[in-house]
Amino acid sequence: MKVLIANRGEIARRIERTCVRLGHTAVGIHVPGDAGSERALVHSPVELVPSYLDAVAVVEAAQRSGCDAVHPGFGFLAENAEFASAVIDAGLTWVGPTPAVIAQMGSKIHAREIAEAAGVALIPGYAESQDDADLAAAASRIGFPVLVKASAGGGGKGIRIARSADEFVSALTEARTEADRSFGDDSVIVERYVERPRHIEVQVIGDTHGNVFHLGTRECSVQRRYQKVFEEAPAPNLPDATRAGLHDAAVKLATAVDYTSAGTVEFIVDDETGDYFFLEMNTRLQVEHPVTEEVTGLDLIELMLLVAADAALPDLSEVEFSGHALEARITAEDASAGFVPAVGEVSILEVPDGVRWESALEVGVQVTPDYDAMIAKLVVHGEDRAAALAEMRFALDHLLIAGVTTTTGFHRWLVDQAPVVDAQVTTRFLDETDVPAAPAPPIEAAARMIEFLTRPAADSVWSAVGDFSVTPRRGSQIIGVRDANGETHEVALAPDELRDDLPADGWAYLPGLLAFSTDGHTHWFEVLDRTELWAPSAGDRAGTGNALVAPFPAAVAEVHIAPGDDVTGDQVLVVIEAMKMLHSLKADGAATVDEVLVAVGDQVASNQPLVTFTSEEDPNP
Repeated sequence: MKVLIANRGEIARRIERTCVRLGHTAVGIHVPGDAGSERALVHSPVELVPSYLDAVAVVEAAQRSGCDAVHPGFGFLAENAEFASAVIDAGLTWVGPTPAVIAQMGSKIHAREIAEAAGVALIPGYAESQDDADLAAAASRIGFPVLVKASAGGGGKGIRIARSADEFVSALTEARTEADRSFGDDSVIVERYVERPRHIEVQVIGDTHGNVFHLGTRECSVQRRYQKVFEEAPAPNLPDATRAGLHDAAVKLATAVDYTSAGTVEFIVDDETGDYFFLEMNTRLQVEHPVTEEVTGLDLIELMLLVAADAALPDLSEVEFSGHALEARITAEDASAGFVPAVGEVSILEVPDGVRWESALEVGVQVTPDYDAMIAKLVVHGEDRAAALAEMRFALDHLLIAGVTTTTGFHRWLVDQAPVVDAQVTTRFLDETDVPAAPAPPIEAAARMIEFLTRPAADSVWSAVGDFSVTPRRGSQIIGVRDANGETHEVALAPDELRDDLPADGWAYLPGLLAFSTDGHTHWFEVLDRTELWAPSAGDRAGTGNALVAPFPAAVAEVHIAPGDDVTGDQVLVVIEAMKMLHSLKADGAATVDEVLVAVGDQVASNQPLVTFTSEEDPNP
């Protein structure tokens, strides 16, 4: 079989790996200008397409390269029923559920109706009308707080919480706008918001011979902005009856729609009452599928290809679950600045042995603002949950990525938090927790980084290191290091004669001193406390003084002001889009608009002025 992979980055490489193992040929795609970034594939032939969302061009690429089948991965066209139909109409095999099922379950409105008919419990909600007044009335009838969320799509986009009737108006507008931009469909549903929710999902798989199986639960409650950041399998701390009920409900729903291929049924579990409710069904492979593979020993992509070939699945009803698996979604975001998107060229990449690393990153790869912020998945497996957490801590301690800021340090902080350790997390956890201002890789990773930085000049990467600051001081080299507690230190090169008990090899961290030894030569660094090293001044942030600036590279999505307008504090001035998320830039004071320097569709760089003001106040976001 020759399979076109209609995706890019880590999932393209993941699918390619299974295809190669099974003796199939894989073909990738990329768009102009993307070949030097997170390339779709490295070993397989690649077809050029104008856009990853251009269904016609992708099908033509599959035909041009002589492919027999198309696997969509996740994201992009994976849950597009029209694309699935186009693949089938072209005489190709679609690796996924039928277009009819994709269409049915892709609409949260229709999915709710199907789940209700199948006897699956639902959160009280409303979606019979898309009239704003009807939706507002339904919100009042359900009772605040309510969740307004896109009917089509997922991934945390097009979702807003409204805690009052006044908030509902803006929540509805913002949810519709983001839904339309993300999925081309601005329809929404309104439902009760569970205050203490856990996000639990069940992996299912079915074939064309009437078989439907569940492959256990996953816990996906660690989220920010409704996007998952950390997952595990199986979901911990679930009563046996609840776990069995979730399994049964997922299989019941999948059976009701004659589901084929791999899919995920997602549930909200009320942490206060233990009640569980159907949330949605994702008719594709999930980002977090590796943790299910780790505890079952199965290859979900292999099973998807098997089903696509019209073969019957083996009996998976007695699948054995072994140990515990954890997945950290590594994103190109700066946790020290409120998780704003980050871009750059990877200059250092070192992954510890013994972990599962799903990524398309390589040294020299460009991380751009054009795609989702997730650039890698770090997956570990242990004999039990405690062992898996220990494995994850070790892996994060020794994972090095430089040239682009990532959330590696945030995840290292995360796995030490009591609610995570004790498996007492709800989806509100990160909203209710003060994340350290500058979480970053711990001192172990800093030592390895310094080893890289003190190589001969020909190999120097000083100017390309994203999470470290290099400044001259008294003729010595200085690096900023943030330790495991999120505290920032300045590390300065110190003479070897400071100490004579040098380590034989590797590195050592002593109070006030850090040392490592390579090639028979030991380097000593003195740790000097400088907690303000990464605290930019307002002037640095503003760039041009009294102006609104772009906090990161992005595209301008909306402009809400014009020259001469008077603006007030907290007023949205410009909306920008980066890594598939909308970000509203607001004023923090009163001012009068002098110039609007950008228009909708413009690409802007970090710290680029967008709007200038005549007031002496500075309404930077």
